[in-house]
Amino acid sequence: MARMGSIKAPFVVFGYGSLIFKPPPHVQSQTSGFLKGYVRRFAQESHDHRGTPENPGRVVTLIHKEDWDRFSRSDAFPDEDIVWGIAYTIDPEYEAEVRDYLDYREKDGYTMETLHVYTIENGIEKIAIQDAFCYVGRPDNPSFIGSEPLEDLAQRIWASVGPSGQNKEYLYRLAESVHQLAPASYDSHLFALEERLRELDKTTSDDH
Repeated sequence: MARMGSIKAPFVVFGYGSLIFKPPPHVQSQTSGFLKGYVRRFAQESHDHRGTPENPGRVVTLIHKEDWDRFSRSDAFPDEDIVWGIAYTIDPEYEAEVRDYLDYREKDGYTMETLHVYTIENGIEKIAIQDAFCYVGRPDNPSFIGSEPLEDLAQRIWASVGPSGQNKEYLYRLAESVHQLAPASYDSHLFALEERLRELDKTTSDDH
């Protein structure tokens, strides 16, 4: 009798930044959900997408809450520890290709980790996906900038531009996506920055 081989677990990647509004290729299915014990912050310099080496922009990274507490003296929302995003299940036939694509796309200081993705069903919290892969910008990576005052951060994002476009466009698209993920999805840090950037846009428009 032929021996049955073990069934390989699907490759699932959790997106919490640009992967939300620009998904990876070869997605079979996707699930909105959240991570526990992490924060999403614009604490990562972007030298290759939303800024330049001379004038780096700011993009989000996922940080362990206990690590972030050591860098969060300027954080206006120190108690947040939930991150909403999308878990993508990749077509197994293209797993190697997608892994290579993501490794290159997230090369500027990100490390792959595995973690559980949660969801809420009928008011009850439950694990939706176990051991999803996620790219995390750990505090010891060279592009990690740490916590900055919200006003300074908003000004930097509003003014920065890189090969992938305006830094503020990245923030606007991310905020819009998180607003739409689920009835319970939120991110006080992200939404506060979104509001401040819209004020900067309005002020500039009024000046002209």
